[in-house]
Amino acid sequence: MKAIRIGGGAGYAGDRIEPALDLMEKGNLDYIIFECLAERTIALAQKEKQKNPSKGYNPLLEYRMEKVLPLYISKDCRVITNMGAANPVGAARAVKEMALKLGLRNLKIAAVTGDDVFLNIEQYLDSTIMETGMPLRERYPDIISANAYIGAEGIVRALKEGAHIIITGRASDPSLTVAPLIHEFGWEWTDYERLGQATAAGHLLECGAQVTGGYFAEPGYKDVPELWNAGFPILEFNENGNFIVSKLDEAGGLVSTATVKEQLLYEIHDPESYLTPDVIADFSHATVEEISPNNILIKGISGNRKSGYYKTSVGYQDGYIVEAEISYGGSGCMNRAKLAEEIVRKRIPYTNLPYEELKIDYIGNSSLYGEKTSINLIPEVRLRVAARCEERKEAMAIGQEVEALYTNGPAGGGGVRVHVEEVISIASILIPEADVRVDVVYEEL
Repeated sequence: MKAIRIGGGAGYAGDRIEPALDLMEKGNLDYIIFECLAERTIALAQKEKQKNPSKGYNPLLEYRMEKVLPLYISKDCRVITNMGAANPVGAARAVKEMALKLGLRNLKIAAVTGDDVFLNIEQYLDSTIMETGMPLRERYPDIISANAYIGAEGIVRALKEGAHIIITGRASDPSLTVAPLIHEFGWEWTDYERLGQATAAGHLLECGAQVTGGYFAEPGYKDVPELWNAGFPILEFNENGNFIVSKLDEAGGLVSTATVKEQLLYEIHDPESYLTPDVIADFSHATVEEISPNNILIKGISGNRKSGYYKTSVGYQDGYIVEAEISYGGSGCMNRAKLAEEIVRKRIPYTNLPYEELKIDYIGNSSLYGEKTSINLIPEVRLRVAARCEERKEAMAIGQEVEALYTNGPAGGGGVRVHVEEVISIASILIPEADVRVDVVYEEL
């Protein structure tokens, strides 16, 4: 029975590289995927591209590919990634330049485009924002980016045309895995059950070490061996639609029925109807079985016809946020921190500083759960003042009020940190699939 082995090479934009290299070296892989995009990541990448049209791809692209390219040649393992972010064509050109410097030849690099729909955003201003129920028009003209979650189509085309390395922008995370399985097994786009199974497989790979114990670990309750050396997951997908998730035997971490179940349900709004651009996957009858240590068999996944719409992440400027912190220690530190809070709360209106939101808490005491967990007998406390303002100068002024606590009391404050950054928020809308034209651009050497 034919089986395809795919490795998960990254779970987010800044993930480690060593476990991915180990997979390529020792995992006997046919493909490795690097999933490196989140909702805000691509909006930030669009801003970088505006400053420098040759950039806008994942800042670790060169770092990763410098190590991956030689292994691709020696192990014949195709690479699929969304590290292209806002500029997959620029990313492909950068990889070509790196390959030339390494003396590599006979390499075909594909850039999948079409997800960037920003130039057409005005036709969607009456769309409903999924998070708020309000029309997108309310965020205009602060919109800076709009990227649709495209599916496996462009990646499949690139594979059929002989691409060795495929770089996308905002492709759906599972589609990075769905595409090579469609290509290898020759499925039709209407084979919804297989597409659903492949989507589940991709969903388990997309977050890297989350399925090999990383996000699972809790000492004394859910112990994971050698978490410092957690390996990334390996997927072995059989032509009957069942698949096994595992890791390298020598790698740390854990692949168990529990880690797989946690990741299978991660970010799934409805297990019976998980909407993706390729299929509506149904995880509701999934079975998860340990066939040997760190080898988990998943069966029972199915799927249904896709919706015909693409979820689209719209990035918009949403003011500025300031985070200002100061520490108090020793006897009475909590009372001094509370006095500092009182001072800041009174100074802000006294100096006519406007803000949209204000949150003041005590790191290590009430920063996560509020006053309910407040305790007084602590040896140290760090006061944090966070505010969101329309203008940078307003945010800076609130930060300066915290810095002024140094000499304006209460006693013993130290370690002030003030940080101001622009807020990029995300609104999600649905746009018709028919409005999006996916294309593939090649760089060859």
